Amino acid sequence: MAMGQSTNIFTALIRTHHITSRKKLARVKKAAALYNVNVLVRSSGSPGIMYAEGVSEVAVSSWVNTVQTLRYKDFQCTWKPAANQMRSADQIQDGGFEEVTSVADFSGKMEQRGLGNWWRIGMGYRLSGDKPIQ
Repeated sequence: MAMGQSTNIFTALIRTHHITSRKKLARVKKAAALYNVNVLVRSSGSPGIMYAEGVSEVAVSSWVNTVQTLRYKDFQCTWKPAANQMRSADQIQDGGFEEVTSVADFSGKMEQRGLGNWWRIGMGYRLSGDKPIQ
């Protein structure tokens, strides 16, 4: 990507009952590298949360499809792969993988990305018409 070029990216948010299998997580990480998608995962219990972002809608969709084949319990793609106006391609690293073990840590990482309200709405923690938390 050329310096200074700002392109919207595609994001997706997945919620599952839990994420504990190290074998499945290894496949999630491998798929992130394969499709050049940056992934953040909340593992070690319930709820399981996965966030993905990439410069290609096809890549993010392919990653989501791969995760879905792992048959996580109560798999829900709460935000389907779509352009996200709040993020741009110059803010991400392709094929990255980060894992946190608490919802609070996941929330902090989403806040750093400027997506705090977006992910709370996707998780059902707040309604889309709610006023921002001060």
